[in-house]
Amino acid sequence: MKSADIVVTRMGARFMGRMFPCTIGRTGVTTRKREGDGGTPAGTHKIVGMLYRPDRIARTALPDWAVPIGLGDFWSEDPDDPDYNLMVSTPHRFGHECLRRADPLYDLILITNWNWPYAVPGKGSAIFVHRWRRPGYPTAGCVGFAPGDLLWIANRIRHETRLIVQA
Repeated sequence: MKSADIVVTRMGARFMGRMFPCTIGRTGVTTRKREGDGGTPAGTHKIVGMLYRPDRIARTALPDWAVPIGLGDFWSEDPDDPDYNLMVSTPHRFGHECLRRADPLYDLILITNWNWPYAVPGKGSAIFVHRWRRPGYPTAGCVGFAPGDLLWIANRIRHETRLIVQA
């Protein structure tokens, strides 16, 4: 582990010498991730992208490589979709999740390489690092942070930053 890694443990997340409270999937950490199981996959995952809502977060508040979420941006979560576990646009006939949500959960998203770029159908899609609903409220399998902490982390991650989820 390096200081540039985000290390998620039972006690929270450690990054750049600081500890942050965080939330994980409703069924906890798993070593057998499946689509829809509510588990956060144990292991080492690279941060491969950053998405944000340009109507809610100023472009200047983020690193220059952050990509705005458009009105028709979705994430495929249908194992039968040839674009499973990839960002897709509308119209899209397979099951998908809207990235431009009414609530603030996806105002800022760090994308991991879980089951990406060559997705195995059913192994689970879209393990993101995003805003939490509230402290202690689980995610569907992602890692959630308080909004201010997430923004602080997003501005300090580097090319080599990894999300390490400990079992």
